[in-house]
Amino acid sequence: MTQARTMFYGKGDVYVFRTYANPLKGLKQIPESNFTEKHNTIFGMNAKVALKGEQFLTSFTEGDNSLVVATDSMKNFIQRHAASYEGSTLEGFLTYVCERFLDKYSHLDAVRLEAQEYAFDDIQVGTSEGIKTSDLVFRKSRNEYATATVEVARTASGTEVVDLSSGIADIQLIKVSGSSFYGYIIDEYTTLAEATDRPLYIFLNIGWKYESEQDAFGENAANYVAAEQVRDIAATVFHTLDNKSIQHLIYHIGLRILDRFPQLTEVNFGTNNRTWDTVVEGTEGFKGAVFTEPRPPFGFQGFSVHQEDLAREKASANSEYVSQV
Repeated sequence: MTQARTMFYGKGDVYVFRTYANPLKGLKQIPESNFTEKHNTIFGMNAKVALKGEQFLTSFTEGDNSLVVATDSMKNFIQRHAASYEGSTLEGFLTYVCERFLDKYSHLDAVRLEAQEYAFDDIQVGTSEGIKTSDLVFRKSRNEYATATVEVARTASGTEVVDLSSGIADIQLIKVSGSSFYGYIIDEYTTLAEATDRPLYIFLNIGWKYESEQDAFGENAANYVAAEQVRDIAATVFHTLDNKSIQHLIYHIGLRILDRFPQLTEVNFGTNNRTWDTVVEGTEGFKGAVFTEPRPPFGFQGFSVHQEDLAREKASANSEYVSQV
């Protein structure tokens, strides 16, 4: 039996900064977030492209470069097409560029593009009319950022989006009280003390998939799921849920996201436990406590939540899931 061959090549760290891209307006309003539009005055990203095609085989086996698109050309191709993109979402741009690659180079079988948003935050400035949000000056964000992955393949009838996923990465949240962790297996290997109330510091990467990839392009903004709204849902659930573990927490975050956005089929998580080590416990007369950075190693979790999970919770009389804020 012949195994399927892995074969692709591409370019990473392709930085793109487009000013005055079309704004994304008309997002669905949800109780957990006041984020309703993205002005896209700076539409920035760090992209990574991979080209796929059976005809590249001789470039590997014989050093034949006659069908090789130089990776420097890939970089220029992505950057220059940012000028002609008329949409307003990261997913839409990646799809647009993948399709243009396939139009330009007929020997390509598929193109895969990944991108991390290079985000800039609004900043307040003093004006003659008081403190206002600047429409000219922005601050490089050091916080979480949106992500997207798109693969477009050539078909007999044209092109087809064969993979599309969206996400937000590097959310970092600390809850100082209202989290616990107890009831786990205790044996000769256990040194961790049970905790009925602990500060919980987590890193979250959250991804999601649409039932229809068209919803990711922002043409109907009410069906687009903004990374900022997902972030706000995560923070809201963390705030309200008396969570028993990170696993418990992310399950309920996933349920809430799917509840708010039924156009999604799944929400997936990659999380880290970065809870601080305690230095000084709180005592009578000393409400707080003192902590320090945790020692390595760290715990992590991977999990996905699906619409079937939400339907089951809603149908169960014993479910603890609460959809309202």
